[in-house]
Amino acid sequence: MNRKDILGIKDLTRAEVNEILSTASVMRDMIDRGEKSSSLRGKNVTTLFYENSTRTRNSFETAAKNLGASTTGISVATSSVQKGETLVDTGMTLDALKTDVIVIRHSVAGSCRLLAGVVKASVINAGDGLNEHPSQALLDGLTAVRHFGNLAGKKVVIVGDIKHSRVARSDVRLFGMLGCRVTVCAPYSLLPCGIDSLGCEVETDFDSAIQAANIVLPLRVQRERMDGAYFSTQEEYHKYYGVTQKRLDSCADDYIVMHPGPINRESEIAGDVADGDHSMILEQVTNGVAVRMAMLDLLVNGRM
Repeated sequence: MNRKDILGIKDLTRAEVNEILSTASVMRDMIDRGEKSSSLRGKNVTTLFYENSTRTRNSFETAAKNLGASTTGISVATSSVQKGETLVDTGMTLDALKTDVIVIRHSVAGSCRLLAGVVKASVINAGDGLNEHPSQALLDGLTAVRHFGNLAGKKVVIVGDIKHSRVARSDVRLFGMLGCRVTVCAPYSLLPCGIDSLGCEVETDFDSAIQAANIVLPLRVQRERMDGAYFSTQEEYHKYYGVTQKRLDSCADDYIVMHPGPINRESEIAGDVADGDHSMILEQVTNGVAVRMAMLDLLVNGRM
């Protein structure tokens, strides 16, 4: 296998993405049948999270256990990091413990690439700063592919806090690679400079952007990453950028709604939409386990 790590969608080829998605679809069928695998028996997967996480961390750990691997979760708040240990030294320690895969989330963009360059273990980026979140994009892609089949020509609208979202950056790349027409929509204050260079269209009028959309993907406003006011009130934000049923009425008949979670009801998405018939939010959670099973299996067993 030529690839040791999965650090971002921008590093993957279309063939690699297709292999991950096709393998993940098989894994999803296994999950639905209640089956598990022993393909990673004797291997150890360590989750190293420098930021809080519920879905991603638990999803990776569940995926590893479904494949027969042992898992180790490192809580940075109670680890030697609090004593001044560097990321590189932590990684080298995990290498000495014969860890096979390190799944890392870090607040600094590029930290995963730094770690991958100094350890023998495979490294999977579970989110680095404002850079990328490849497994989230892959599970979004799997959810869409399993629903629609061929995504060529489908219109994807990503709306919300684009500026602070690593999910948006990975999703734009992934859906573009799969042949979708991707639009990002946000108030000017939440649009990063140069986002259009990733191959998407940029809109500030959500009512215009959502017309005839097949996939609508709202993003949480990441207040924890903000150092100032980016809009006046939550009510005003919801009025102009909230995903409501009234807005969705202008979508294509076969539209679906996705969300990377956690959701803030009546902020970026209305509660009846999150729980509605077109919502794929819980389906994404299950698909996330399948995608992460595929990523782990393909890296460790060398079939990518």
